[in-house]
Amino acid sequence: MADITPALVAQLARELKARGLMMATAESCTGGLIAGACTEVSGSSEWFERGFVTYSNEAKHELLGVPAELIAQHGAVSEPVARAMAAGAVAHSPTQLAVAVTGVAGPTGGSPAKPVGTVWFGWATPAGVFTEHQRFDGDRSAVRQATVRHALAGLLQRLPTA
Repeated sequence: MADITPALVAQLARELKARGLMMATAESCTGGLIAGACTEVSGSSEWFERGFVTYSNEAKHELLGVPAELIAQHGAVSEPVARAMAAGAVAHSPTQLAVAVTGVAGPTGGSPAKPVGTVWFGWATPAGVFTEHQRFDGDRSAVRQATVRHALAGLLQRLPTA
């Protein structure tokens, strides 16, 4: 199966440039793979501003302003934390849009409540912050790649109309 990520990034780049918008990423379980996919494209500085790799809870708090109490109450892999990460990425950058991901890529770290493959997404847009939960099958690499694709596709779907 062909990797659809380059086509998604190309489409996202066209749409962001056409609207004069900049984006940021806030990544935990993907460790910068979304930012890497975006910056693989020459000229991405026209629409990609920055990426936050906030793998630890401390980094989520320090770099994105995610309240430590929120993480303590809900866990890092949760809707409230994904929402706060997305909002924090926009608040801590000169961008209008952000995508945030936090999940359990495996093979360790899963639990009955949050099994391996569990990922929460947050998309911050001028219309607000939207969140979604997904569960991906496969090994660590498969979960991370599926997360990158879903994050990019989700941002593309939520772009403001031109």
